[in-house]
Amino acid sequence: MLITKAALPQLSIAPTIQKFSSHTTLPCRSGSVWKIHHGFVKTVSYLEDGTAIVLGIWGAGDVVGQSLSAIRPYHIESLTSVEASSEAATLHEKSTELLLTHLRRSEELMIIRSYKRIDIMLLKLLNWLAHRFGQTTQKGCLIDLRLTHQDLSELLGTTRVTVTRVLSQLEQQGLIQRLTLQRILLQETELWHYEI
Repeated sequence: MLITKAALPQLSIAPTIQKFSSHTTLPCRSGSVWKIHHGFVKTVSYLEDGTAIVLGIWGAGDVVGQSLSAIRPYHIESLTSVEASSEAATLHEKSTELLLTHLRRSEELMIIRSYKRIDIMLLKLLNWLAHRFGQTTQKGCLIDLRLTHQDLSELLGTTRVTVTRVLSQLEQQGLIQRLTLQRILLQETELWHYEI
């Protein structure tokens, strides 16, 4: 009797979850992607002069990898401690959905970066982060990504000093509260009334 591959039972092999500490680089392998199970990462590229260009921020359930981008160089850096599993990009069941999600997130960041004033840009970015990753509390929406002022400046294409100054202004206006461990509490999630 000839046994075909289709007749063999399909074994369900759980992915091996790897742990990465905060501010480390996840290896980029050709033909594979990382599925984030816990924690947050940023995807980033660098210009010839060393300027960092943040391509996106990703959390639990998101899939990232060089296979999903035409940008080179392409790096995946952990913002917090991260648990992730490596998967074959060509075998991923939802490849079209993943590409569309990456496109949407890139477009959202592109719009945020298009505002002329840094304070508006930063508020829009915090609002976007709150909607994607925030936890609703009694006092507002907690953004617990542990983003440094340098991380925020790279996301917006501005300087760390400018981000520090604008964060202080937003805190004085009562729109945000800065907490320990680089966490931010967004007091207002609807910012349409912010004076432009």
